[in-house]
Amino acid sequence: MKNRESLRKLCMAALFAALCYIGFTYCKIDIPVGGEKTAFHLGNVFCVLAALFLGGFWGGMAGAVGMTIADLTTAYVTSAPKTFVLKLCIGLITGLLAHRVFHLSREGSRKVALPVATVISCTGGMAFNVVADPIVGYFYKTYVLGVPQSAAAIWVKMGAITTAVNAVVAVIAATVFYLALRPALFRSKLLPQVK
Repeated sequence: MKNRESLRKLCMAALFAALCYIGFTYCKIDIPVGGEKTAFHLGNVFCVLAALFLGGFWGGMAGAVGMTIADLTTAYVTSAPKTFVLKLCIGLITGLLAHRVFHLSREGSRKVALPVATVISCTGGMAFNVVADPIVGYFYKTYVLGVPQSAAAIWVKMGAITTAVNAVVAVIAATVFYLALRPALFRSKLLPQVK
């Protein structure tokens, strides 16, 4: 039984990694910033959704792997290491809030209404990203990639705007998708147990 549950989580994680890849690679608007780019994209929606359904570790790994592969296969290849760490953290934080604080994987065991708990969980992960992405991006570009500080500062300002917009879209869309899909997955017993 335990092997079946692990296989279910692995399959769902692979599905969410693919959705993260598609959400970033094919559902984005690139914005050039000097020699670099930033983007409005839907990848974070599936990163957060994966953490809601699979928990922090599996959801975070799905988001990290899917978005890193997307970076590696597009013009964002230099951002891949940063992406892996940040998306993993988004999943870990969202999963921690969703399953350790609000216990979303248990039917009827919440003290807070399901929509509120879902929004708070998504917001926690994306709030981390809104703060960490520009800061980590600045230091990564300056000290790892050797980009001049003035150019890195300009990129950070544009990146902060796109990160904030992406966060709002991710919270809204992931909440809507989760609330729509959760009952069907519970009924069909396809929702993995998150401990």
